Amino acid sequence: MTNLPEKPEPARPPEMRASDADRDRVAQILRDAVGEGRLTLDEVDERLDAVYKARTYADLEPLTRDLPVSGSAPVGPPAARPAGTAGGFVIAPGETPTWTNGVAIMSGFDRKGVWTVPETFTAFAYWGGGDIDLREARFTSKTVHITAVAIMGGIDIIVPDDVNVRVTGVGIMGGFDHLASGPGVPGAPEIVISGLAFWGGVDVKRRPRRRAVRD
Repeated sequence: MTNLPEKPEPARPPEMRASDADRDRVAQILRDAVGEGRLTLDEVDERLDAVYKARTYADLEPLTRDLPVSGSAPVGPPAARPAGTAGGFVIAPGETPTWTNGVAIMSGFDRKGVWTVPETFTAFAYWGGGDIDLREARFTSKTVHITAVAIMGGIDIIVPDDVNVRVTGVGIMGGFDHLASGPGVPGAPEIVISGLAFWGGVDVKRRPRRRAVRD
């Protein structure tokens, strides 16, 4: 059940400039809608892009008009976040990484669940496959560099839909997916994915964070 506000919020001039907190909270409404099955991933990607381009309340209002929440941009101070977080992500400098690499030679590897990601991670697949899922990850740095090399194999990388993503890898007689590149919410970590796909593929997809969906 969606919680409704106890009393209506005061009307705001549509031409009033929106703040970062307004954009961040509208983005959270959209992510909640994905978890409830109200929006598809393609729809939320399109709307999140519009959220962080919005300048005024008039720009934000249509993005949640068809959802069971107040159609205007939320106001008031953002919810307090625990120390050591940024944009809802756990940032733990100095924490020991769970893994620093993944290697699949005629085999496979999985890096998923709750795990601590190093500042630099290397993935290699030769006649094999690897899965890297960052939706429940803890980060040791605000910027994570992933080098992915797939030779006659495949590497699938899932990134949270609210992080900053930059994909620079190349494909030679193979594919290196760049469609996930784009901005996230203010304060979110940046994930830089580079490398090579030769007769293979590196697939990068944005998905809602598992904790956000459960919440």
